[in-house]
Amino acid sequence: MRGQARPDPLPSWNDGAAKRAIINFVRATTDPASPRFVVPERRVAAFDQDGTTWVSHPIYAQVAFALDRVRAYVRAHPEARDVEPFRTVLSGDKHRIAKLGQRDLEKILAATLADLTVDEYAAEVKRWIASAEHPRWHKRYTELTYLPMLEVMSYLRANGYRVYIVTGGGQDFVRAYALSTYGVPPEQVVGTMGGVRYGYAKDGTPILTKEPKLLLNDNNAGKPEAIHLMIGQRPGIAFGNSIGDREMLEYTASGKDPGLSLLVLHDDAKREYAYGPAQGLPDTKVGTFTQALYDEAKAKGWVVISMKHDWKRVFAFDDRRGDSRPRRRKTRRRDVGKVARLSSVAGSAAPARVYWTWGHSRRWHRSWRSRTTASARSCATATSCCSTARR
Repeated sequence: MRGQARPDPLPSWNDGAAKRAIINFVRATTDPASPRFVVPERRVAAFDQDGTTWVSHPIYAQVAFALDRVRAYVRAHPEARDVEPFRTVLSGDKHRIAKLGQRDLEKILAATLADLTVDEYAAEVKRWIASAEHPRWHKRYTELTYLPMLEVMSYLRANGYRVYIVTGGGQDFVRAYALSTYGVPPEQVVGTMGGVRYGYAKDGTPILTKEPKLLLNDNNAGKPEAIHLMIGQRPGIAFGNSIGDREMLEYTASGKDPGLSLLVLHDDAKREYAYGPAQGLPDTKVGTFTQALYDEAKAKGWVVISMKHDWKRVFAFDDRRGDSRPRRRKTRRRDVGKVARLSSVAGSAAPARVYWTWGHSRRWHRSWRSRTTASARSCATATSCCSTARR
């Protein structure tokens, strides 16, 4: 109807430069009368995952998955029980786990996927992702996708863009849940690629088995390289959040067709996390956003999205005020002693999880309760343990 206002395609975004840039870009590239018009077959959008479309702190979800699988690996390979870094993970000592370096984590990631067929690995990821919970919100990782970014994906699709996930995470790991979580089919997930080996099961069925060898690290320069190899077209619009995304954004902005590059700045400790170290935010090894990257973005006209100022809501479960703080869970007074006993005997064999409980002092306090795995308890506070590729 004439005079009727257009529906807001990005309702979880505050009105501002970032929202206007996205809407103006889509309108300009899809209007045949526009000098910036892009034909439908060339409309490609690329999204990093960790820290761009879902939460990546305190550690990457894939690292949490690998740590959880250490016990299963040791059961199948008992000789690894007294070998580092597996011994450290089995100890449940969060301080020792926090000191694990990049090579240690790479060893864990490689070992915990070895000897699995690609179908078995996908099934393990789906089983884990369906139940594993984030240590802060006590919600599944798939519930911690950023609502504003899901809206952008839907908006782009509605205007003829093909949406790709271009992540530093494992390609097979993300493919296991990308369709149900983002609406992105497996063939539109580009990630760090490991080797596979063709062979036969005992019954003669052809299978592909995962091998612990790296084919392509989809970070930094690896991202535009993987985009060329897997997609074959330069993105028209790309979203990232860290130094690992810089080359992808640079590649996107320098194409023949008009390109828009955007970076998510995590500056909202209340609703999510605050880290940089750009703009004086706390430094981090997980999703590093340096001041140099911030300055480059501003100089080149890339859009910096402030989580604090540009997003009305962060998660779908946020209340109307956009408050995503975890709710305290009240337990009965008689449960407090039980929780304390579980904490004291947990050791390396018992799983654990933080709860808010009502103590005898009539104050809220934290206590540990048996729930996930010892390694998950440990890595919940091991912010510094993931010094792998900064996605």
